[in-house]
Amino acid sequence: MTVVFCGEEHSVSPESGLTIGRSGDVEVDDNPYLHRTFLVVSFENGFWWLSNTGSTLTATVADEQGLFQAWLNPGAKIPLAMKKLIVWFTAGPTTYDFEIHVASPAFKSVTSDAPEPGDDEVGAATVGRVSFTPDQKLLVVALCEPFLRRREAGTSQIPSSAAAAERLGWTLTRFNRKLDNVCQKLADAGTRGLHGGVGKLATNRKARLVEHALSTQLVSEDDLALLDAPADATDQIHQTAEHGPDDRMVAAEQGNA
Repeated sequence: MTVVFCGEEHSVSPESGLTIGRSGDVEVDDNPYLHRTFLVVSFENGFWWLSNTGSTLTATVADEQGLFQAWLNPGAKIPLAMKKLIVWFTAGPTTYDFEIHVASPAFKSVTSDAPEPGDDEVGAATVGRVSFTPDQKLLVVALCEPFLRRREAGTSQIPSSAAAAERLGWTLTRFNRKLDNVCQKLADAGTRGLHGGVGKLATNRKARLVEHALSTQLVSEDDLALLDAPADATDQIHQTAEHGPDDRMVAAEQGNA
């Protein structure tokens, strides 16, 4: 088992395990919002496990293909049964991600694509389908932009609503309205942690949206071109989305655990 964070590799032995946090074996950051020990990697009953030992923060765990996603609440644990997993979590204004590599995983990720010669293991992934208008897709890309421009796991800050609105050339009111629509659409499809209300501040909701979009590959590096599109072309897309038929919606894949 190896944990990779900010370009550094941390080997994990079954006997000692590994702690991740503000003062863990992997010292993530001197962030007062981060638990001293937040996540623990351990080997029990023949499996590697990831446990959330914090009291308030959650973590998102996904495979590298975006086919599997789990939301790890405080007190929860999940088996690390795939070759490569990516973990995202947010503490205060900062979102972190790191990779977990398992040398001998218990399971293998498979897709419904035609198998390669000599590959007798074929399976199908269950993937939900959520349709976004071009404006909604732009909003998600703008929030994920700092992560999509990075080349390795590490730390980034999610843009404020005001900064993202300015990046898109929108008013703050328009941005917040479309953020509500995106979160409600994903919540209706079964994605947790996106509802507003008591204890669900906008910052937390945006962090959960970004973690979900990245872990399920709703957006990719290629989508950054949408942010750099000419203003006239972007406005035309907006008008088409607002007044055109449903078949002009932009479809995005999203997986749910």
